[in-house]
Amino acid sequence: MTGNFNIKQNLKQNIMLIALIGVMLVFELAIQAQAKPSLFSPGNISNLISQNAYVVVLATGMLLCILTGGNIDLSVGSVVCFVGAVAGTLIVDMQMNIYLAVICCLLVGLAIGSFQAFWIAYVRIPPFIVTLAGMLLWRGLANMILGGLTISPFPANYLRYFTSFIPGGENASLTSVVSVVIGIVVSAVYISFEVLGRIKKIRKKYATTPFPVWIAKIIVISAVILALAFLLGNNKGIPVILVLIGIVVLGYGYFTSKTVPGRYLYAIGGNEKAAKMSGVDTNKMLFFAYANMGFLAGLTALICVARFNSASPSAGNNYELDAIASCFIGGASAYGGVGSVGGAVIGAIFMGVLNQGMSIVGGVLADANFQRAVKGAVLLLFVVIDVVSKKKK
Repeated sequence: MTGNFNIKQNLKQNIMLIALIGVMLVFELAIQAQAKPSLFSPGNISNLISQNAYVVVLATGMLLCILTGGNIDLSVGSVVCFVGAVAGTLIVDMQMNIYLAVICCLLVGLAIGSFQAFWIAYVRIPPFIVTLAGMLLWRGLANMILGGLTISPFPANYLRYFTSFIPGGENASLTSVVSVVIGIVVSAVYISFEVLGRIKKIRKKYATTPFPVWIAKIIVISAVILALAFLLGNNKGIPVILVLIGIVVLGYGYFTSKTVPGRYLYAIGGNEKAAKMSGVDTNKMLFFAYANMGFLAGLTALICVARFNSASPSAGNNYELDAIASCFIGGASAYGGVGSVGGAVIGAIFMGVLNQGMSIVGGVLADANFQRAVKGAVLLLFVVIDVVSKKKK
């Protein structure tokens, strides 16, 4: 059975994607007018990925917290700094085996998240208060570990897991060919999943997207994948960090949309009392959301110390705000129960494009304070749109 295709509804659902495309085109026109390197040049695309990987990972975890009722985690930037300090101490100062050190850092992040989750889920202290306390606590402990100093450099055998490229090497032709082949494989896998998913829906007599629209969607997404692979192949290859964030996004996207516990998060955000009366262990799901946020903050710390090749007392400053803004800009509701991992990723890309586009254009747009003002205005705009649209309903 084919569902009714409502153009107005679909435009509303994809408004953020349309806005992202519009912003990218506006910046591209402004950049071309100044005869500067294109926003879509291989180098700029690669930089956009590496500079915003931390936002994507944190926004994915932050979304789970927001789904539970519009709650947020203010401590993630400080947790990134603290776990980064632990990583610098273990890997650089103590020269611990990097695999063991990575596991220890992830466990530290998970332990911090679980500690905060206990107070939120079982003692029922408001998340804002617990994570605000955590923001101060973990930042202070991080500075105590670092002694106000920066730990660097990290060993090359650690950096290669976060800052290298596939296939690597100096052979430009090989890099280009391998990147395109990887793009073709990813496109083929995506098309296979789409076809199998549609067949499954038809067999179960579920509503499906009209065939022409479905085909158009596949063609557009496959073209984007291939174009991205081609552009990256003309630079240094596919960044390893892109593979890592791809695993995180796909994994959490599947969890939130296809699993029962993932749907529980939406149910809690919609009406926690009703969800509890329906048999959902709301305390357990709240605990999971914040413990998971600590784990992903630990992963982000490992990404950041590799990118900057140092563990610094100032690491993670305002990271929590970037993650929160990405979720709300990407369509998450300020009241909880609404949002998607894909939307959070689009929100993160939107913020990254704003930063990079304004920096390339230059002038007053390149000023860091002006960029903060623009991001703040954009965040307020999208939250206002969300609140007003819900009042109309």
